[in-house]
Amino acid sequence: RMKNFVDALMKKMTLEEKIGQLNLPGSGDIVTGQAGNSDIGKKIKEGKVGGLFNIKGVEKIRAVQKVAVEDSRLKIPMIFGMDVIHGYQTVFPIPLGLSCSWDMDLIERSARIAAQEASADGICWTFSPMVDISRDPRWGRISEGSGEDPYLGSQIARAMVRGYQGHDLSKNNTIMACVKHFALYGAAEGGRDYNTTDMSHIKMFNDYLPPYKAAIDAGAGSVMASFNEVDEVPASANKFLFTEV
Repeated sequence: RMKNFVDALMKKMTLEEKIGQLNLPGSGDIVTGQAGNSDIGKKIKEGKVGGLFNIKGVEKIRAVQKVAVEDSRLKIPMIFGMDVIHGYQTVFPIPLGLSCSWDMDLIERSARIAAQEASADGICWTFSPMVDISRDPRWGRISEGSGEDPYLGSQIARAMVRGYQGHDLSKNNTIMACVKHFALYGAAEGGRDYNTTDMSHIKMFNDYLPPYKAAIDAGAGSVMASFNEVDEVPASANKFLFTEV
């Protein structure tokens, strides 16, 4: 069983290798020849890299994956992530524009097409959907979300996750979704990116959290922590958010 396999693997890992699995560096411009002997290549061999961000193209990805599964001690395959936000090769309207359609089938289809194109190019993980509710037009990233309505945002969150992941993530034309940014990123004070967030729990649970829950209920494979404080505690180390909610 997979759990037994993973448990046995975890027991073999050093602390450094466990931390390495959490390391997702930007790839720079790794070309095939550099994969084995660049600084990143060396770190992959040492088990200090769990995945790469923004590496594009089957040839490059295959070359660095070869290093991970053949030259590292534990031979753990890496994961390859990219911001596939509104299409990959085929470009769709920005998420805020897509949300204006209220057409869930069409929105799901746009994510399905993006998944097919990205997976064909070696990408297996997208940092989408961005489901942050935002009601302050001064916030620049409002364009990457679905607007201000939690009901609409929840419907779109479900549709996007279904589109990216399909019904079986082991299929080679699907990619893992990452719902972001957990939580309240779109409620930053003064519309200033990364700014602090301070609100009542009634407003939090009624207006802001439903789209994250919808994405999780739809089976989203991963979640990205937000870059703000919630109740004066950074979201990235927030026990209330990660353990209780």
